[in-house]
Amino acid sequence: MEYPASYQYTKEHEWALVENGAARIGITDHAQHALGDIVFVELPALGAELTAGQVLGTVESVKAVSDIFSPLAGKVAAVNTELALNPELVNQDPHGRGWLVQIELTPDAPPPKLLNAAEYAAYVAEEN
Repeated sequence: MEYPASYQYTKEHEWALVENGAARIGITDHAQHALGDIVFVELPALGAELTAGQVLGTVESVKAVSDIFSPLAGKVAAVNTELALNPELVNQDPHGRGWLVQIELTPDAPPPKLLNAAEYAAYVAEEN
């Protein structure tokens, strides 16, 4: 699997696409494969304040319920409402239409250590 080079990744298998003081967040292709068929996604409320490493929601698959952690600090500006009716989008297009939330980044938050695409791919290969 190739991971988008413009994204940043966590060792918990979330991704963040940072643009213009905001970040779109989702789970990686590796994570959705490990989870199996996703049947429900629980996301935070609009306006919720997130800190890096905090649980932002859960993804329920036929195998398990898994916490999703925010890779960055910020305020929830948008949630992917399409997932309420079509949670399988996370399986079908995890780095695109299966995004989870968009946050407005907290300007003075310390930047967490995120991985670039090559580092994340190496981490996944090492984990397997």
